[in-house]
Amino acid sequence: MSEPRRQIRVFLCDDAPELRELTRCRLERDPALLVVGEAGDGEAAVALIARLCPDVVMLDLSMPNVDGLEALPRVRAAAPGARVIVYSGIAAHRVAAIALERGAHRYLEKGESAERIRQVIHEVAA
Repeated sequence: MSEPRRQIRVFLCDDAPELRELTRCRLERDPALLVVGEAGDGEAAVALIARLCPDVVMLDLSMPNVDGLEALPRVRAAAPGARVIVYSGIAAHRVAAIALERGAHRYLEKGESAERIRQVIHEVAA
C-alpha cells in the first residue's frame, strides 16, 4: 500500500480579504492543498511565514506597508525552502522579470482559472 500524499502547505498574502477568501476556497477544493496562513501586507506576511514555514507562498505585489517586490527577498530569507508564486493583478509583462530576479519561482496573473492555479502550486512544490 502506498503512503498517503503529504499536503502542500500554502500561505496567502493579498491586501484584499475577499480575494484571500476566494483563493483559499479555490485551493482547498484540492485535498492535497492546505492554506496554513494569510496576511494582508508584506510586513505581516514575512513574520508569519517565518513562523509557519509553508511550502508555497502566494504573494500579491500591490499591498500596503511593504509591497510584494520588497517583501519577496524577505520572504525567501524567512523561509528559504518555501517556493514563491507571485499572484498579482499587475500585467506580467510589466513586472514578472523583476519578481523572478528577486526570487519568485513563478508569476501568475489574477484571473487564471482555479485549475491552473492549483496546477502551478503542484509544479513549484514538486
